[in-house]
Amino acid sequence: MQIRPSLDRRTVRTVFTLAWPTMLEQLTQTLVQYIDTAMVGALGTYATAAVGATSTVNWLIGSTISALGVGFLAQISQSLGAGDKSEARRISAQAFSVTVIAGICLTALTMWIAPYVPVWMQVDTAIQSLAGQYFRILYMPMLFRTASIVLGTVLRAAGDTRTPMRIGLFVNLINIAANFLLIFPSRPLVVLGTELTLPGAGLGVEGAAWASAASFIFGGAAMTAALWRHPDVSPKGCRFKMDKGILKRCFRIALPNLLQRFATSFGYVVFAAMINALGDVSTAAHTIANTVESAFYIPGWGMQTAAAALSGRTWGARDAGGYRKLSRSILFLEVTLMVLSGLALFVLAPPLVRLFSRDEQVVRLGITVLRMVALSEPFYGIPIVVEGMMQGVGKTVAPFVYNVVGMWCVRILGTWICTRFLGGGLVSAWGCMIAHNLVLCVLFTFHYVSGKADPWRTPRREGERAEKQEQRACSD
Repeated sequence: MQIRPSLDRRTVRTVFTLAWPTMLEQLTQTLVQYIDTAMVGALGTYATAAVGATSTVNWLIGSTISALGVGFLAQISQSLGAGDKSEARRISAQAFSVTVIAGICLTALTMWIAPYVPVWMQVDTAIQSLAGQYFRILYMPMLFRTASIVLGTVLRAAGDTRTPMRIGLFVNLINIAANFLLIFPSRPLVVLGTELTLPGAGLGVEGAAWASAASFIFGGAAMTAALWRHPDVSPKGCRFKMDKGILKRCFRIALPNLLQRFATSFGYVVFAAMINALGDVSTAAHTIANTVESAFYIPGWGMQTAAAALSGRTWGARDAGGYRKLSRSILFLEVTLMVLSGLALFVLAPPLVRLFSRDEQVVRLGITVLRMVALSEPFYGIPIVVEGMMQGVGKTVAPFVYNVVGMWCVRILGTWICTRFLGGGLVSAWGCMIAHNLVLCVLFTFHYVSGKADPWRTPRREGERAEKQEQRACSD
C-alpha cells in the first residue's frame, strides 16, 4: 500500500461528519483543562504541582478503561457494517455489564491506593497530603467515569459522535461553574455598576476535585440514558448476563490494546515521576506544557475516532476498495491538519504558557519544551490514524508492540540516562519524548506501506484462521 495524496469528496465529507463532533468535544475538554489549570495556578506553584503530580495516573486509569471500549467498538462497527443491528444491540448490552463490573472494581482500587499515589510519584513531601486528597475526591465517582468512557465509545462505534459531544459540553459547563463556586472564597463582583457578592466555598485544590467529580457523575448518567434511547445500539430488552462468545471476541481485540495502554500509560507515570524528581519548577512547567499541548492534538484524536469507526464498517461490509480509499484520504487530511497545528503551537506557545503561570522560570521552561514538540507534531499524525484504522478492524497486536517499544526503549530509558547520568533537565526529557514520537512514525509508516495494516492483505494462514473464527461466531 502506498501513501500518496488522495482526496475523495464523499469520503472526506463522511470523515469530517464523524470527526468534527469529537474534535469539538475534545476542544471543550481542553478548554476546561485550561481553565482548571489557570484557576489552580492562581493559588500558586504548589497548587499547580499538587494537581499535576498525579495527572499521569489519571491517564493510566482512563486509558485502561478506554481499551475495554476498543473491543466493543470493533465488534459493533463491524456488525453495523454487515447490517446486523440485533447483534450490535447484544454487544452493547455486554458493554454495559462490563462497565458496571469494571466501574465498581476501579472505585475500590482507586480509593485504596489514593494515599500512596503521591509517594509513588515522588511528589514533594510538602504537597503529598494535598495531592492525595485531590486524587481521592477525583476518583470517588469511578463508576460514572467508566460509563462515560465505555458507553461513549459504543455510541461512536454506531456513528453517533454528536451525542457524546453534547453531553461533553454540559459536563464541561458544570465543571467550570462548580470551579468558580468551589475553588475560591466569596468575593465581590461588579455588574453594570452594581456590586454583588459572588458566593464561594474557598476549598482551593479540593474544590477543583469536587467540581470535576460532580461533572463526571452527570456525564456517566447522561451517557447511559443516551445509549438506552439509541435506535441502533440500545441494550433495552437484551440479556445482561455475560455472553462468553461476545466477551471472548471483545477481549481478544481489547487485550493487546489494554496491555498497550497500560504499558504506555504506566510509562507516562514513570516519566512524570522522573520529572517530579527534578523539582517544583520542572513539575509545574511540565504540567502546564502538557495542558497546552493537548489542545493541538485534537485534530489527530478526532481523525482517529473517525478512522476506527469507518474502517470497522468497511471491514464488516467487506468493502476493500472503500477501506483503501478511506486510508489514503484520512492520512492526507491528518498530516495536513497536524502541520497546521504544529505551526500554531510554535507561534502561540508564549501567550498560552503565560495564561497559567506568572513564575518566569516556569514560563521560560514551558515555552522551550512546547516549541520543541511543535516541530514534531506532523510526524505524530500518521501513527494516530493508522492505529485507529487497525483498531476498527481488530488488529491490535502490532500497535501494542510498537507503542511499548517506543515508550520504554526510547522515552523512559532515554530520560533515565539523560536525567540520572548526564545531568539533563526537563528539556532533555522532552527531547526523549519527541524521539519516541518519531520512532512511532517510522514504525507505523512502514506497517502501512508494507500492506500489513490492510486486513485484505492478511497472510493466508491468518486469514483462514480469522474466517473460521467468524464462522464459529456466526454459528454461536
